[in-house]
Amino acid sequence: MSGILVHPEASIGEGFVPAPFAVIDERVVIGANVRVGSFVHVCARAMIGDGSVIGDHVTIHEDAIVGAGCTIADFAVVGKRPKLGKRSTAKAGELSGVILGDGCSVGSHTVLMAGSTFGSGCIVGDNAGVRERCAVGDDVVIGRSVTVENDTVIGSRTKVQSGAYVTAYVTIEEDVFIAPMVVTTNDNYMGRTEKRLASLKGCTIRRGARVGGGAHILPGVEIGEEAFIAAASVVTRDVPAGTLVMGAPARPVRPVSEDELLENQ
Repeated sequence: MSGILVHPEASIGEGFVPAPFAVIDERVVIGANVRVGSFVHVCARAMIGDGSVIGDHVTIHEDAIVGAGCTIADFAVVGKRPKLGKRSTAKAGELSGVILGDGCSVGSHTVLMAGSTFGSGCIVGDNAGVRERCAVGDDVVIGRSVTVENDTVIGSRTKVQSGAYVTAYVTIEEDVFIAPMVVTTNDNYMGRTEKRLASLKGCTIRRGARVGGGAHILPGVEIGEEAFIAAASVVTRDVPAGTLVMGAPARPVRPVSEDELLENQ
């Protein structure tokens, strides 16, 4: 462990392989066969599971839990505490550490905020950001440069592709596909009046729905199970289950074909 700083209250498992200039704080628990790159800082009370690999210049903040077999790429920040603006609608207060399930992969320059949880097998791409108090299921893909704002729920096996914006207070159920550059919204007043506080609401996207590239979804809209939103659509009202909509504003075109439903895959 030459060239690194390990607090005497840290617990280090067998087969630990650190690179120079890593810092391990008090009450950190590191499992067996963990590899840590140069200039890594593992903050107080964090836990890293067996067989995980941490790249260079990574910061793992207080109370974070990184499951077994995870990979965290260079310059990622895991468990950062938010600093809120004076007019922010996000909740203030104490937050627990971030939790990464077993086998997660976190990309380079990605920021995961404190108080969010990720199931097993999740992939978070380079330059992505996930805010506080988000709940992400198993085997979710959050693509490169995606932003997921606070208090959002993403169900298992959902894919959110590169450059999409998922605003605060959104619910996305299981097996949903969100194409690149999709934009969701939650504030009809865009922060101009206090009226917004009573009506602030993200969209709800039900199980198996698909949203095409560049689509925009307005606040409070519900997209039904297995619905299909065509690329570049502007969704201003609820979409019935199993319906294909397109246009600006989006209008129903036809039912989704039977052979495209999840139950027939």
